[in-house]
Parts: sequence; C-alpha cells; structure tokens
Amino acid sequence: MKLRSLLPWGSPAVRNPVPEKKAAASVVSLAADGRASWTGRSYAALAREGFMRNPVAHRCVRLVAETTASVPMLLYEGTRERPDHPLLELLRQPNAHMGGPDFFEALYGHLLLSGNAYVEPLDVGGQLRELHLLRPDRVSVVEGRDGWPEAYDYRAGGSLRRFPLDTGGFGLLHLKLFHPLDDHLGFPPLAAAQVALDLSNAAATWNKALLDNSARPSGALVYQPKEGGNLSPDQYERLKQELDDGYSGPLRAGRPLLLEGGLDWKSMGLSPKDMDCVEARNGAARDIALAFGVPPMLLGIPGDNTYANYQEANRAFYRLTVLPMLTRTAASLSTWLARSHGDGLRLEPDLDKVAGLASERDQLWTRVGNAPFLTDEEKRQAVGY
Repeated sequence: MKLRSLLPWGSPAVRNPVPEKKAAASVVSLAADGRASWTGRSYAALAREGFMRNPVAHRCVRLVAETTASVPMLLYEGTRERPDHPLLELLRQPNAHMGGPDFFEALYGHLLLSGNAYVEPLDVGGQLRELHLLRPDRVSVVEGRDGWPEAYDYRAGGSLRRFPLDTGGFGLLHLKLFHPLDDHLGFPPLAAAQVALDLSNAAATWNKALLDNSARPSGALVYQPKEGGNLSPDQYERLKQELDDGYSGPLRAGRPLLLEGGLDWKSMGLSPKDMDCVEARNGAARDIALAFGVPPMLLGIPGDNTYANYQEANRAFYRLTVLPMLTRTAASLSTWLARSHGDGLRLEPDLDKVAGLASERDQLWTRVGNAPFLTDEEKRQAVGY
C-alpha cells in the first residue's frame, strides 16, 4: 500500500485502500502539486500580498509615497509666483479629515498599487472647497458607444454614485500610469513585479514552515521488512501519530528520529543551501525595488553596487522616481483646477525644499554666481526666481 503525506509538513493526500503487491520496498513519500500559484493583479490582491504582507513592497510604497508627498508645491500665474493664493491653502488642507501630506501620500499609494487615483471635488456655489480620494477598486469606467469614457461609477456600502465627465462644473479627476493594453486604466508598478512578489512571499513562508516542521527538508520513510509486506492500517496510524506528536514544531527541532525495525529515512527535499533561498529572496527584493524605481541600496538589500554611495543612490531616487511623479501630478492638477481658478495658474514642485537635491542646487548656484556675463536679474531667473 502506497502511503502519502505521512509527515506533518507534507501535503494532504488520500491513501489508496487497496494493497499493492510489489517487489520493491514500501515507501512513505511526499507528493506535491507542481503548478505555481500566482497573486492576482487586482488592487485588493496587490495591496494584501504586497503592501500588507511583503516588507520590501511595503517599504517601497511608503518611501515613494511619503517622499513625493513631502515636497511642497509652488503656484505661478504666468511667470509670477502666487504664495498667498487660496488654491495653495486648499492643497495644504484638502478636507476636514486629511492634511496635505496625508492626502498626497494616499494618492500616490493608490497610483503605485492600482495604477489609478481618483480625486472627487466638492464645490459650493461654483467654488472648490474640498478634495476627497476615492478608493480605486470601488471605481469603474462607464464607456460610451464610441468606446471612450462618459462617466465613472463609484460603489461603496451598497450604494452607487455616478460622476459624468461632461459637466458644467467640476468632474472627477482620474490620474493614471501608462498602460500599454488598456485605454482607460493605468498599470500598477507592483503588477510588473508580481512574480518576484510571489517568490519573496513564498520564500518567507517556506522558511517559516521549515522552522515549524523541525527545520528538516521533506523526505520519505522506507519500510523494508525482512520478509515482504506492507504496514497494516493500525501501524500506519500509530506511526503517523508518533511523528505528529514527537517531531513536529519548532521546540522539537533537531530531535533524533527513532525508527523501529524495517523503517529507514530517506531525504527527498532540497536543503536551504541547495535552493539558495537567501539569494533568491534578495533577487526578488531587487526586482520589486526595481519596479518601484527605488535603488536597492536605500532598502539595505545586499548585492547591489550600482551606486558608489548612499548619497548618489538617494539623488538618483529623487531624479528618476520622485520628480517624474511630482511633475505629472502637478500638471494634471493644474489643468483640472484651471476650470475654477483660471488658465494662467500653474503648479510646480518646490525643488529648493528637496533635501536630496541640495548638492545639485549648490552646484547650480555656484556656477551661476561665478558667471560674470550675467546680470543680477538674469542670475535670479536662472536659479528659478
């Protein structure tokens, strides 16, 4: 009789009740399904398996969202700065429940995990008073007959609200990342690292299961009696109970396996060294960081020497990840808010307040200050004043 899943860390299987007469020895073996299981690409799946379960993905989302949200915005009307405009006050306090950094951190988090972010305006008497974020998985696009969006539906708590696009006042603002195969929705960065995310989570689960199961690889108990035969049902159940009670769990790790006559242990699994589990996890972590545009050096992931030092990696992070997201968000907000505050208004990030770019600003000021062919007015314009 073939016996499967004898060990507590094995996959459950059904025993064949019909005895099999074979010349070879009876084997208690581990059988597992060879198919891989992948995380879905929905907002809920990526948020649950990535942000809420994987420390690398969690840190990447927090790092990009918090850093980008910490950069203040400047407002210009033409070439003149408007520091006291009410629109800046609205961005500093979008609604009664969220301050500016909290609002933009959540907005960038939606973009990173969903590829989409939705901002709902609240206008009173034609004046914009508050801004609210809608969770991306609750919003769906309503297509018209021509295939282009004509409205957005928001479902929450059993109710449905529709936001038409062609309105006289403010409509819903939809921010999205580039998606090569979808005309209406964006593509989340974490979805591109889906394989690496599942590999990282599976490696952590495997390590935990290895510790919980006596820190041993899987294997087989081989029954080799002097005279041919198989274990009786009572012997099988007793052996299984003894293994469960005496050799499973972290407190019993390393306990010698006591075998009766005719039983022999044959290791069938790969050791952690053979699987190179640590390097596999580090490689998956680097892929996740790459998808978010975060230099692995900033996350403390070993094996990455792309940048000479931490300062270089930090500057590359600001230049290649933070500023592009800031610029596209500022441009979208400027176009959207121009409906109530005029077409001449323009939002731009205040790069002078970005600590990671301080060395570049110092070099610019030095070069401009040492240019004798420029007037004081031209030097002010060259540095952004």
